[in-house]
Amino acid sequence: MDNEKVFNCNMELTLDIIGGKWKPILIFHIGNIGTVRYGELKRLVPGISERVLSRELRALENQNIINRKVYQEKILRVEYSLTSVGNEVLPVLNALTKWGDKYNKKYKYAKIICE
Repeated sequence: MDNEKVFNCNMELTLDIIGGKWKPILIFHIGNIGTVRYGELKRLVPGISERVLSRELRALENQNIINRKVYQEKILRVEYSLTSVGNEVLPVLNALTKWGDKYNKKYKYAKIICE
């Protein structure tokens, strides 16, 4: 194997691929909507900058989590969807979302503006 990365456990590897502040949120939105355009993602995740959104989408595409489809039209259109590998992680993210909702209802941790 020619991989340079070394991890102490599979959880480290998993978090390297889908971890961070933005990747799980992007996977969650793309997976639950189906096919999403760049501008729609920007609206769904208002706290993310253009630069970070582009970088995270590129990383997810390179890691085979999302597909990027470019339509050569008069106005360029780009759509994102989950790959089969990305779809495998979606139930885990949905379960984490349900856990967060349950936790928040019990402990009143935060105000959620979108459900």
